Amino acid sequence: MLLLSTGIVSNGEKFNLIPTSLRVTVLDYLGNLVEGATVIVFGNEEDYRLEKDPTAGPELTDVKGRVTFKKGITPKSYYIFVAKDDMNNNGAGVRTSRLDPNKRNKINIIIR
Repeated sequence: MLLLSTGIVSNGEKFNLIPTSLRVTVLDYLGNLVEGATVIVFGNEEDYRLEKDPTAGPELTDVKGRVTFKKGITPKSYYIFVAKDDMNNNGAGVRTSRLDPNKRNKINIIIR
């Protein structure tokens, strides 16, 4: 029998082995992966609109157009801003769904 667990209990406290994280993949309007795009995560709409107090970032996407945020990410919705050169995601779906706890949540963002 094989048992898998996402946490360990010690002194009544549960420690999760898999932290909640958010992987953002950035694509251009043709579907090409975008390396070197700046990605910023905001915890609410007001901070997003004012571009202040980011929850995570700015980080640059890798050669596969991806960046993964782990620190400070909790199971809730976030607002994401992405930009590279004259392209960004303004007006093109900036809010995530509520993230699942103890899981790598993945989203794709298209910039134009």
